[in-house]
Amino acid sequence: MKPIDPITSTVTKGASKQMEFVTVSVAGQLLGLPISRVHDVFVVSEMTTVPLAPGEIAGLLNLRGRVVTAVSLRRRLGLGDSGGTERRMAVGLENHGEAYGLLVDEVGEVLKLDPDEMQPNPVHMDRGWVGLSQGVHQLHDKLLIVLDVDAVLAFETEREAA
Repeated sequence: MKPIDPITSTVTKGASKQMEFVTVSVAGQLLGLPISRVHDVFVVSEMTTVPLAPGEIAGLLNLRGRVVTAVSLRRRLGLGDSGGTERRMAVGLENHGEAYGLLVDEVGEVLKLDPDEMQPNPVHMDRGWVGLSQGVHQLHDKLLIVLDVDAVLAFETEREAA
């Protein structure tokens, strides 16, 4: 039986199960962040380094009067710094009441994808990446790795537990 719209009393088509992802790229790899977790996208201007912070912490940012921890996604994924001087982009996220800016090479578009089409991580994917990924979507010309935001931002607790 098809669902009925209570307002118009008409039969509705199957509800769209599509999820939206903000796409970013790091070292040429296309990554997706659930749009529900993204607060904003911004260009990084000044950053203050944090002595003795984990290597993934690039520094602290002032975003409209709020202190934001800048996390290098390149370092978090085990990649080297780009060494470039081009403008740095960040994706604003919140996790457990703390504000983070995830530093990325580029911010792309928003993609609407069917969650039923998400595939498990490839068996030969780097183990470090598997722990940070929810799965992959095969696009027509690329592979989109869907990041698990909680896992990406859980590095502090990993060290405390070790």
